[in-house]
Amino acid sequence: MNLRRDVFQAIADPTRRAILLLVATQSMTAGAIAANFDTARPTVSKHLQILTECELLEQEQNGREVYYHINAKKMKEVAEFIEPFRQLWDDRFNKLEAIMKNYKSKK
Repeated sequence: MNLRRDVFQAIADPTRRAILLLVATQSMTAGAIAANFDTARPTVSKHLQILTECELLEQEQNGREVYYHINAKKMKEVAEFIEPFRQLWDDRFNKLEAIMKNYKSKK
């Protein structure tokens, strides 16, 4: 059974976010990634499978080792989707800050 995974469900998990942060700067093997967590290696492998299915991570075979690295194109798509929401909240917080400054100066 081939399930279609949602990117946002994948990054909702704190372990998967931690994995993304680990491989953001360098490619790593599953074993090297698992060594950073206090969980069973099959658990980390499942997280890697989900991140790979969502195309947030890519696998690269190098001899007998499989290295995982960030798929920058997919991460950019996620960032572009989130950007309007970030701008919306930045604008709202800036307006609130201006109101609070105005309120404090009137006191």
